[in-house]
Amino acid sequence: MLSTMMRTPLTLSHLLERAGRLFPTSEIVTRMPDRSLHRYTYADFYRRARALAEALQKAGMQPGDRVATLSWNTSAHLEAYFGIPVAGGVLHTLNLRLHPTDIAYIINHAEDRFLIVDDVLIKLYEAIKDHINIEKVIVVPLTGQPVPEGLTSYEDFLATATGDFSYPELPEDTAMGMCYTSGTTGKPKGVLYSHRSMVLHSLGSALPDALNLAQSDVLTPVVPMFHVMAWGLPFTGIMVGCTIAMPGPHLDAVNLLDLYESEQVTKTAGVPTIWMGVLQALQKEPTRWKLLPMEMVVGGAAAPEAMIRAYDTFNLKVVHAWGMTEMSPLGTVSRIKHNLADSDPDTLYALRACQGMPMPLVEVRAMNEHGEAPWDGHTMGELEVRGPWVAQSYFNLESERDKWSADGWFRTGDVVTISSEGFVKITDRTKDLIKSGGEWISSLDLENLLMGHPAVREAAVIAVTHPRWDERPLAAIVLKEGATVTTEELRSYLEPKVAKFWIPDAFVFVDEIPRTSTGKFLKMQLRDKFKDWHWE
Repeated sequence: MLSTMMRTPLTLSHLLERAGRLFPTSEIVTRMPDRSLHRYTYADFYRRARALAEALQKAGMQPGDRVATLSWNTSAHLEAYFGIPVAGGVLHTLNLRLHPTDIAYIINHAEDRFLIVDDVLIKLYEAIKDHINIEKVIVVPLTGQPVPEGLTSYEDFLATATGDFSYPELPEDTAMGMCYTSGTTGKPKGVLYSHRSMVLHSLGSALPDALNLAQSDVLTPVVPMFHVMAWGLPFTGIMVGCTIAMPGPHLDAVNLLDLYESEQVTKTAGVPTIWMGVLQALQKEPTRWKLLPMEMVVGGAAAPEAMIRAYDTFNLKVVHAWGMTEMSPLGTVSRIKHNLADSDPDTLYALRACQGMPMPLVEVRAMNEHGEAPWDGHTMGELEVRGPWVAQSYFNLESERDKWSADGWFRTGDVVTISSEGFVKITDRTKDLIKSGGEWISSLDLENLLMGHPAVREAAVIAVTHPRWDERPLAAIVLKEGATVTTEELRSYLEPKVAKFWIPDAFVFVDEIPRTSTGKFLKMQLRDKFKDWHWE
């Protein structure tokens, strides 16, 4: 028997209309390249997003056409987030931190027709223009400098709209956006998001036990809008009507803290490397900034427990989340369950440092050679997920079908344990686990412990071939400015915290640890650098 409920398509036009009608006076603030602040209202945003939609249609954009963006976190990029998909196009955010060769490959693989690019990124466009086939390039004039000849000014492009835009009727499964993985293991892979998946993701992420976003909040997405749709925060923020303060191209600690103070930010989100820099600035000048109590969502890589503890001393709460490009991206969030609230502080910090419980509508399981691992907090397995905002394939890439199980679950490549309370803890990536003498060692756990040492700024642990034990851990250490520590001191620090065979056999001190474009440790380069390491 069917219900009597309406079948209203879940599309982003509902979120845009809600924003324009209900929250016209809410503000959107952008840190410009010259560090000034540009301000306008949701009413302005609503009008300009619709103008972009109309202008794209008049320029010949057809349903399903990909419109790429090469942009920082700005109000204009936010307009593209809505204007492109509500007109029937596909928003394709390009990771500007990738090598130009990879960017050109991604544009060509996606078959992008249009490109919107910030004027401060024109040099990057010029590095790829001879290797791509883009029909129209639209330049956002953030600096006020003249737009290069042959390219179209974003403001002139919007001026072609007359204001008579009407939303096309779109099935909710219509593609609205596209992101590519960072390509650390082979070529980047594209994921197509639907209107339905993004609306559901926005509703889920706003929940109190998820990102807890409300109309009264002031939100700063530090996570770039070119990376996994800024974790969906632009859509969620517009949906709830909160004030949004964009950092533009200025992601350094001082500019972020200045923005947090001036705009009285209550919610922000970014990767651990950003938060480690902000923490160092606060510790260096603890009375310089007057901040409101703020929730700082961390994802993209594991947040060391020591960092979470340190932020608490500033009345700033780190909230751990986990997700992937293939998941739109939010999969889990670590919030303390009410029945665990009276646990001892060490237990609470350990829970906050794990990846957390699955979002509503997201199912998780850990699979190993014996089948599904029990939820006992000890048995490890590869995390598999499924849900309405989880991809079921890559874009035009059938060769990667083995990333999905026979019964349709997505294989994440993360090795986890799941506790009886449902908390997921990533112990490693499948390719980063260290097998020593037949026993598994978690490089991630070792890294987080080492980064709790007062002298250590960053630590990356890799497996190096060993003649007796098959593999042994080697730790690459970056020290804090002015700090010193010996390998013996690091071993002594780890001894009471882990099994003896976990302790790295060697520590090397380096100036920096190579990273991916999204801030994760690039262990592949470290493994290559130390592949010929000779154990003493």
